Amino acid sequence: MAIIGADTAGQDGALPTTLAVEAACLSAWPAVSTVHDGAWIWRFAHGYSKRSNSFQSLDPADDDEADRRIAYLAALSVRNGIEPVFRVTPLAGPGVVDTLDRTGWAPFDESRVLAMNLAGHDFAREGDVRFFDPTDPRWFRAQTALSAASGKTVEILKTLLGLIAPEARGIVAYAQDGTPAATALAVNAGGIGVFLNVVTDKTKRRQGHGRRAMQAALGWTIENGARHAAIQVTADNEAAGCLYEDLGFVEQYRYHYRRPA
Repeated sequence: MAIIGADTAGQDGALPTTLAVEAACLSAWPAVSTVHDGAWIWRFAHGYSKRSNSFQSLDPADDDEADRRIAYLAALSVRNGIEPVFRVTPLAGPGVVDTLDRTGWAPFDESRVLAMNLAGHDFAREGDVRFFDPTDPRWFRAQTALSAASGKTVEILKTLLGLIAPEARGIVAYAQDGTPAATALAVNAGGIGVFLNVVTDKTKRRQGHGRRAMQAALGWTIENGARHAAIQVTADNEAAGCLYEDLGFVEQYRYHYRRPA
């Protein structure tokens, strides 16, 4: 696989490459099954989240035979009971995008990828914030309750959390009455802190709980050696985007999904 851009990890103020962020996010949020085709990767997780139930290319130069490969991986998705979905990042080569356009794969659900160089940052822990192993029932119950997850989703999430290989922590920020107000999942994936499943109690929004959870998550990744941070947020979630930017994140790139028309 070709390396996309220079490795900027050691440069002050520099952000990680797109490939480094993508690799960290793939490591932080696992799939149950994966299939590799050159620099392309297909992922399956029983339908839980498009990120782990889609396929994508990780090298713009690897865009030959796009028709055949897209058809093969789409058929693999159908065979496993999930919708065929291609995740289009800046690492998708022109031949891939042209093929998706020509064959009528329609775009949907654009997201922003925000990144931060953690050098010089110090995030204070405020209020009652606690750390748990991601499989700890205390974090899991708070996470699924705040996200109002269905029974099937809860079981799939439990499986995926048990598959996270890098060091990870579930964070819960508690309200003054002692109830969970916000949760987040922090994963230190090869020196890049990746943050997922950030959710705030709908009845307690705009009270700073999500910020407290993220500050604690960022502080934990710094304490555990992360040099950079990355988070993905849907493009239409302006409130979350503003929170992350206020914490120091900047937009690095965007991606979207494609599905057969």
